[in-house]
Amino acid sequence: METRELICIGCPLGCPLTVRLDGEQMEISGNTCKRGEDYARKEVQNPTRIVTSTVRVTGGDVEMVSVKTKEDIPKGKIFACMDEIHRASAKAPVHIGDVIIPNCAGTGIPVIATKEIRAV
Repeated sequence: METRELICIGCPLGCPLTVRLDGEQMEISGNTCKRGEDYARKEVQNPTRIVTSTVRVTGGDVEMVSVKTKEDIPKGKIFACMDEIHRASAKAPVHIGDVIIPNCAGTGIPVIATKEIRAV
């Protein structure tokens, strides 16, 4: 039997979770709400993350724009995603929600701008 200890990020309580795995069986304890159980299952079976970073901007009042993946991506794709983000650039003006990379690292998830950049 494998045991994993997690801290839930589903709500502000931050419950300490214990996940016991025995083959296909999963026993979760320590959660005080359903979100904790959902988080633990997802984290053990298919961990994902939102990736945040910055991208260079040409012709703008600022040289960089903050970006993030629009949705969670598989944890194993983070480094490939960051490689694409580091190679990317945007032309001003940039608006919140503009797609900077349409399909980051083959995940089908776009990288979007999270800040307004004016053209100069």
